[in-house]
Amino acid sequence: MPPPRTQRMQHQQLIVTLYGLYGDRAGGLLRVSTLVAMLAALGVDQQAARSTISRLKSKGILLNQKDDGVARYSLSKDILDIFYAYDQRIFAPERSKPGDPWALVVFSVPESERNRRYELRAELTSLGFGFVAAGVAIAPSSLLGQAIERLAARKLDGFTEYFSGDYLKGGDIRKHVSQWWDLKKLDQEYAEFIDRYEAVVEEWQGRLRHGGPLSGQDRRDAFDAYVPMLTMWRKFPYRDPNLPLEYLPEGWKAPRAKKAFLTLHGALEAPAAAYAEELVRKFGS
Repeated sequence: MPPPRTQRMQHQQLIVTLYGLYGDRAGGLLRVSTLVAMLAALGVDQQAARSTISRLKSKGILLNQKDDGVARYSLSKDILDIFYAYDQRIFAPERSKPGDPWALVVFSVPESERNRRYELRAELTSLGFGFVAAGVAIAPSSLLGQAIERLAARKLDGFTEYFSGDYLKGGDIRKHVSQWWDLKKLDQEYAEFIDRYEAVVEEWQGRLRHGGPLSGQDRRDAFDAYVPMLTMWRKFPYRDPNLPLEYLPEGWKAPRAKKAFLTLHGALEAPAAAYAEELVRKFGS
């Protein structure tokens, strides 16, 4: 099965990935023409690309700089910092072990600020927390430091208290874990990643088996596969709390999906970067 076309992905997510991967190679700045060319290689037409760039500019996500009359954009520091800050969770997430302590975030938000309550829940969910009760979020203790830092940066820590402790009730904890997290949905998303990309792994293993240099078309194809694949994968380490496998359902698909991701990352990262550099040289930075 071929990789998903990027129409199914939000174009703004692709742009953030492009800056995170290749912005530094151009001093953090990319010309509009370069950005449009990169998006074109990902199947995004010029009109949609320019519309997305304009929308991100209006939101302050892309910052316009004109030194010589040429429009160049950088990604806002806040967004770029988030991209880089948790790469450890992308490539080497730490799986907790049975018996490790749990982190609890207990929060209470006045009704007059209920929008902040939704924001707080969304931030905790994006960090991999589940919910024991309406105002009690839970995760392996290894995630607590990131939560404290993120909520403080969002000025949400005034509504929270933080605890670390043990689970003392007996019985099969897997039943409770499946109530605290939507594991069924997460497992389905891992299955979708597997369905889309295991065939791509086989394709690229075949292409690389000869060991010779890759053609220009190969580099473009690598770029077209790698950027959407990484964009799709980035959501998992934030949603998945990396619980002990003993706490998870039988046949949990995350390890299989991760194997496909790491194999493709190893195969495609370099040729995709080479193609991106070709576009930067051609259209300018």
